[in-house]
Amino acid sequence: MSGFVDFNPDKDIPSLKGQVLFVTGVSLFEHLRNTNPNTSISAGRNKKAGELLIADIGKTDHYFSLTFVEMDLCSLSSVKAASQKFAHKRLDVLICNAGFMAVPPALGKDGYEIQFATNHLGHAMLIQQLLPIMLETTKVPDSDVRIVCLTSDGWRNHPKGGVLFSELKTVQERFFGPSIRYGQSKLANIVYAAELARRFPSITSVSIHPGVIRTGLLQNAPLFSRAAVYALNKVNYLDIVTEEQGSLNSLCMAVGMHKNDVVNRGFYRPVGVLWNHRLDAVAKSEDFAKELWEWTETALKGY
Repeated sequence: MSGFVDFNPDKDIPSLKGQVLFVTGVSLFEHLRNTNPNTSISAGRNKKAGELLIADIGKTDHYFSLTFVEMDLCSLSSVKAASQKFAHKRLDVLICNAGFMAVPPALGKDGYEIQFATNHLGHAMLIQQLLPIMLETTKVPDSDVRIVCLTSDGWRNHPKGGVLFSELKTVQERFFGPSIRYGQSKLANIVYAAELARRFPSITSVSIHPGVIRTGLLQNAPLFSRAAVYALNKVNYLDIVTEEQGSLNSLCMAVGMHKNDVVNRGFYRPVGVLWNHRLDAVAKSEDFAKELWEWTETALKGY
């Protein structure tokens, strides 16, 4: 796989015993289950899949405790209600993993464009709700608290200026609409993680591109969108990867790479490759980051 550096999660992830992790989505747990975290919490819409994973882990792992929290990321009230069920005294790692790509024009349950609602706003609500306990965890001796936001190389397709704020309560149906809608949501993931790092430097906050993974996210996308993804991957010298390979960058940046080697505000491509120098002026702009932060805070206030 061109562009990937050597990282073996079975060897390179240290013991996470006593730590608490929260992940949106369940795809990362096969490797995490070998690291003995005290409690690992998965959040998602597929309750059946979560229950099956819990049952499977319960048969073989006696030190790995998994709790599934049902949560719909495109509903801010659902995210807030789910996060309030968090009953632990610490949270070491939050991985904002779930999302939509190139879906048909639609609005989420709160009236926002559905990709922006799910990929950015839902995770922003989750971060906001869990931030106080993460900040408390940074006070624990030798703690290593991280927030990892999954983005995509699709961030490059963002509209001029970054985000069409005035149109976020419309489906934004236009020429190249699917790519633009996805692009602005993935740009928001990068910029929001960077602003988190500026405002709360005691937490290591990064954004990561996992690579293009052979999942329903890609296969169910429209033909034009799939073709664009494949072409973009060739230009950027990345292969289409399996789900297992696609988890490597998330695992590396969340729990694999030593804290001292992680650049706060970093954007990382697979695996563990810092890519900030390839971000454009909008993605690097602190003024735009502040605008996105303030818009997001205002949007979340009503819930």
